[in-house]
Amino acid sequence: MRSAAFFDLDKTILAKSSSFAFAKPLYRGGLIGRRDVVRSAYAQFVYLASGADHQQMESMREYMSKLVNGWEVSTVRQIVAETLDDIVDPMIYEEAVELIALHKAQGRDVIIISSSGTDVVEPIGERLGADIVIGTQVAIEDGRYTGEILFYAYGEGKADAMRALAAEHGYDLAESFAYSDSLTDLPMLDLVGNPFAVNPDSALRAIAVERDWPVLDFDKPVALRKSIDGKQAAAAGAGVALGAVALGLAWYAHRRVHRA
Repeated sequence: MRSAAFFDLDKTILAKSSSFAFAKPLYRGGLIGRRDVVRSAYAQFVYLASGADHQQMESMREYMSKLVNGWEVSTVRQIVAETLDDIVDPMIYEEAVELIALHKAQGRDVIIISSSGTDVVEPIGERLGADIVIGTQVAIEDGRYTGEILFYAYGEGKADAMRALAAEHGYDLAESFAYSDSLTDLPMLDLVGNPFAVNPDSALRAIAVERDWPVLDFDKPVALRKSIDGKQAAAAGAGVALGAVALGLAWYAHRRVHRA
């Protein structure tokens, strides 16, 4: 059996929240108003200062569900593609890039699982050369988001995704690695034999110390283009969208049928 390396995204690979980071481009694209930009800036500040607990994550799900309702998917993807270099590149931790490269060199699949939406997470995962990317999945009808969240990549949801991937790809979770900053990702960390707390919030840091888990403090955000060969990242990431879509068609559909 193979092993894999599972990464959270925000404050683990990125120095900020990927969802909030695109507030200004979305405003310039006419998708959100000034009030939403201010709210996103405040939420980013709170998140960076103290992390996000269960209540905040649930509030964010409700807020984002209402916010994206009716957005044209192609517009969102275009905005993300056009602003990815300016928004995301400068806030990627160099230590995370090196860690991803190490796992790939040792033959492990690198998997990013983030509560941000797939249309934000997948391009970032491509740039990083991840093998599979899982994000929050919002239903789409007639080319627009409906606001219905089919899968929320948070808490136990991340652990469910990891189990599904392990069954599909033959990963040995006992030999696998997981990295996250938040107590809300405890199910994800508990599932593997090698959990790491990265820039952990106070609650996760306390658990890591209690359980003798390694604690990593990343503090070197750098331009991704200076850290990864773009051609290699693009080639490695070519299967990212397909991997996510394959999981989506099988697993998300299964969840909906099961729920019904």
